[in-house]
Amino acid sequence: MPSKYEVLVQQVREQITANIWQAGEKLPSLREQAESSGISLMTVMHAYQILESQGWIFSRPQSGYYVAPKAEFLTQPAVHQQVQPAESVDINDFIFEVLQAGRDPDIVPFGSAFPDPGLFPRQQLTRSLSRVAHAMSALSVVDNLPPGNEALRNIIAKRYALQGMKVSPDEIVITAGAMEALNLSLQAVTRPGDWVIVENPAFYGALQALERLQLKALAIAAHPRFGIDLTALEQALNDYPVKACWVMTNSQNPLGCTLSDEKKQRLAALLQRYNVYLIEDDVYHELYFGAHKPLPAKAYDTRGMAMHCSSFSKSLAAGFRVGWVAAGEMAGRIQRLQLMSTLSTSAPMQLALANYLATRGYDSHLRRLRRVLEQRKNSYRQALHRLLPEVRINECHSGYFLWIELPPGVDATELYRRALRQKISIAPGRMFSAGGLYNNYFRFNISYEWNDRQTRAVEVLARLIKEMLPV
Repeated sequence: MPSKYEVLVQQVREQITANIWQAGEKLPSLREQAESSGISLMTVMHAYQILESQGWIFSRPQSGYYVAPKAEFLTQPAVHQQVQPAESVDINDFIFEVLQAGRDPDIVPFGSAFPDPGLFPRQQLTRSLSRVAHAMSALSVVDNLPPGNEALRNIIAKRYALQGMKVSPDEIVITAGAMEALNLSLQAVTRPGDWVIVENPAFYGALQALERLQLKALAIAAHPRFGIDLTALEQALNDYPVKACWVMTNSQNPLGCTLSDEKKQRLAALLQRYNVYLIEDDVYHELYFGAHKPLPAKAYDTRGMAMHCSSFSKSLAAGFRVGWVAAGEMAGRIQRLQLMSTLSTSAPMQLALANYLATRGYDSHLRRLRRVLEQRKNSYRQALHRLLPEVRINECHSGYFLWIELPPGVDATELYRRALRQKISIAPGRMFSAGGLYNNYFRFNISYEWNDRQTRAVEVLARLIKEMLPV
């Protein structure tokens, strides 16, 4: 039987879908909803927070909750089944081509995976780096070998505790960015030829990792709004000897969607039932909009089988390349694998981050960052609806990506090549699938300030799309 907050969530969703509440319209206050529904104020607040995390509503400080702009539900690619097996993954050459092309500083970086570096507190980080550089001793390198800097691991553990999670500093391993955390986690629990679940579409880094480690992919369909299909996931777990599941639970790349708390709980329980390790890619967990910070699926792990991987690259300092994995029972194995590969994460960068995070400036920075990204996302969305009426945009309220569907017959890879000749980058959908799907989709970065340069670039994209429309 569904709980009271789940019933309210479903009711409000149905009311919005039925146009009882229009886009931009203010919802009943928490107190009004509690009185009319006959449930507690805390239950209403929990339901509203879930609706906000799913993109149905948004909050305005000192004002209340409002219905979000109406989402256009993107059509799913034509697939014969929700589970797409791939005996081998061969995607790295194309991804390398796209990433290399995006390095040109003259290119308008709509295809970039990184946020605008101007959003980061570079001066404060430089001061922290300078402080630790002067204080470093010959023992600093040894002190920062795996599992990593003790002060930094303690700070990360405390941030988990603020969300009600019990993560010991001893299970945290500091890594050279989230990609090392994810790759080491995958390597720790698999052997060549094993089956690994990924989303469809998936972050291309997951596909590259599977290709490098000679693993087989089971791509599970992900809904543009609600994320991975748990029914299809259970089917895959029944039909294949799966060893690991690599999932982005918050602000999924490229879709942008965030799983509900209820779905994260179900995901964790399902994987534990089948003894499958969860590799949770959560690099965008600080880039939520609204008042409610979403939990990771690791919060519902009861057996230490969830490896929660994240970094400071998307929220604080891309160039520092410092990430971590809260590795549960795999912490020791991951440390040994790290010692055999990269040896350790840069000691000065670990020390500088620990120094900066101790100043309490991080949360103030995050509040500003989230506010700016939300404003820019709204500006881009409005401009794209005006300048690109032929496309459909997936509306998700977090992060700095938009997932865009082109008209039928327009190939995103060809659009990418034509746009690149005009000094404009996009991330074509082919990058995010092991099976050649999403050929009429692309990912779009909205983190840079909207200005005349961006306007002209989108106008060029509009012209190119019109030229490519079937006659």
